[in-house]
Amino acid sequence: MFIFSKEAAILGACVFSLVGCGGSGSDNSDSGNLDPATITWTQGVFEPSSKFDQQCQALNEKHWLRSWSHETYLWYDEIIDRDPALTDGVLNYFALLKTENTTESGAKKDNFHSSLPTDEWRAQSQSGQTFGYGFKIRLISASAPRQAIITYTEPNSPAATQNLARGFEVLEVDGVDFVNASTQAEVDVLNAGLFPSESGKVTTFVFKDINTSETREVTMTAQTITGQAVGNIKTFANGEVGYFQFNRHNAIAEKPLFDAFNTLAARNVKDLIIDMRYNPGGFLQMASQVAYMIAGAENTDGKIFEKTIFNDQHPTFNPITGERLEPVPFTDEFVGFAENPAINPGTPLPSLDLKRVFVLTTGSTCSASEAVINGLRGANIEVIQIGENTCGKPYGFYPTDNCDTTYFSIQFTGVNNKGFGEYADGFAPQNSTGSEFQPVRVPGCAVADDFSHQLGDENEALLSTALAYRATGTCPVASSMTSKQGFAPALFTDTPKVQDNRSTTLIEQNKILEY
Repeated sequence: MFIFSKEAAILGACVFSLVGCGGSGSDNSDSGNLDPATITWTQGVFEPSSKFDQQCQALNEKHWLRSWSHETYLWYDEIIDRDPALTDGVLNYFALLKTENTTESGAKKDNFHSSLPTDEWRAQSQSGQTFGYGFKIRLISASAPRQAIITYTEPNSPAATQNLARGFEVLEVDGVDFVNASTQAEVDVLNAGLFPSESGKVTTFVFKDINTSETREVTMTAQTITGQAVGNIKTFANGEVGYFQFNRHNAIAEKPLFDAFNTLAARNVKDLIIDMRYNPGGFLQMASQVAYMIAGAENTDGKIFEKTIFNDQHPTFNPITGERLEPVPFTDEFVGFAENPAINPGTPLPSLDLKRVFVLTTGSTCSASEAVINGLRGANIEVIQIGENTCGKPYGFYPTDNCDTTYFSIQFTGVNNKGFGEYADGFAPQNSTGSEFQPVRVPGCAVADDFSHQLGDENEALLSTALAYRATGTCPVASSMTSKQGFAPALFTDTPKVQDNRSTTLIEQNKILEY
């Protein structure tokens, strides 16, 4: 079994020289212990990153980033080695320390290179807090003519107070025509309104209910939103089929996941539909917990959930922790990711002991969520995928603090118990058609997201298809909105596009290892 101590699960742990805690911040002060005048740069020659660790002066920080990236970045040999002294700003230099190569399908290999102030990262990862109004949208078309629809709203949020719900389409943001805006200045207004980066942003929206065509103008103030990670726990088919919505793998999700599986186990469900259509990822070990609670001990005994693979400089030892590389097992105990866990770490997890599971997906199903699919398939659990092509992110990182900034740089990929892990173009239901990408085909049905019904409604297209497939083994005619969310054709144009570039969003869409 694989147990993280509480200290090992939270951000603050500092157990290896590549990762420190504290510091005076990423500024241009002279608070570091190394004299910048003594630091030299020779192309292709790298000092150990430990020499610069927590030396909080701009040039020292950039040299730390350079050496740390060379040591740990998955594609370290694809980074162009530049003199840190010639780039202004620590974060500007960090932005250069990644690959610019693309996958075979033409997508950027690394879209998730980012950073956050460490206190913001702690708030996000531990409590699920982000800035916004409490609604999530799906960008069906990012460039004109645009379309964006609310997918769900968070309980007790400004959006919920305004009675916004799934199926409300964005028409205007602060007086700018969302659908037809053509200038960069207009799109900047759209992005600032839809994706606020701090509390207090007041924005006026016009929405249209796609079911009634009624339009509504609402004004909301952005605030700190604590998202609901797990909800909508239900049963169908005379109690034989369990269902719940799983939105993110963060620290506060562990207890509600524990409760959801206990509830469904007590009801003796025979099948499970897990709705991860908007789950962008998060903690990898939580994905292994979910997989264990689906499959149980007998189905996972002696099998690994994922073997993590770092760059070719580190075939034996983990470059972050210094420990010998060991695969991630199917975790059968409560870890205690949160700072004050509601359940004692080490408490056995419940399980449904299923040999198959139905997973509802869209292009917003990313990384740790995809790891659930891949890990179960590696253990010979039948995964039936209902919905759309997942996003394709088999990569992950350790959040790493230096001088009060936490950096997120791709450091590993992974393979399942059968040695498979190449799904950079995502997973897609077997009968999907027309994709320009090369997804891994999974048994199931291609179904477009249905905004005319609420999530958990038995008549909603993905859920109703899963129930019908369980009964008949057949699919309706394949349908989908885009070949792959996030890589819709509009995103390849040069016209101004609406997109959420906030670090918090980019960081969510990954597999995260903490210690």
